[in-house]
Amino acid sequence: MRLTVYTDYALRVLMYLAVHPEPKPTIGEIASSYGISRNHLMKVAYELGVAGYIETVRGKGGGLRLARPAEQIGLGAVVRQTEPDLALVPCFDPLNAPCAITPACKLRAALHQASAAFLEVLDAYTLADLVGNRAALDRLLVRTAAEA
Repeated sequence: MRLTVYTDYALRVLMYLAVHPEPKPTIGEIASSYGISRNHLMKVAYELGVAGYIETVRGKGGGLRLARPAEQIGLGAVVRQTEPDLALVPCFDPLNAPCAITPACKLRAALHQASAAFLEVLDAYTLADLVGNRAALDRLLVRTAAEA
């Protein structure tokens, strides 16, 4: 299974906000720290806001912040929210990809089980678990002034 870049960026944004709650980081700062596109992060941040994971604060001292404690943000939920299609193979959607052996296929059941196990493992972790090594992450995610 391979997660999209969008999900990767969403998890990175959440981790950054958990490590650097104050002063509130900006999208430009987060993009600069990771060396990734500001434009991509704008869309990710917007969607994370719509989903209730982050909040935007306007004005002096504004930026982004977590909308709830890191302990309440489950990885499995974030991945389900950000991944457009968790189907491992086309036959998971038989209407769009019919397969001649579907009635007798054991591979499909095995892949369903593997996908469920993947998400079950992610469900066991929270954002707080990802940033348990906050000091090390803080040294690596250097805060810099980035263009707005």
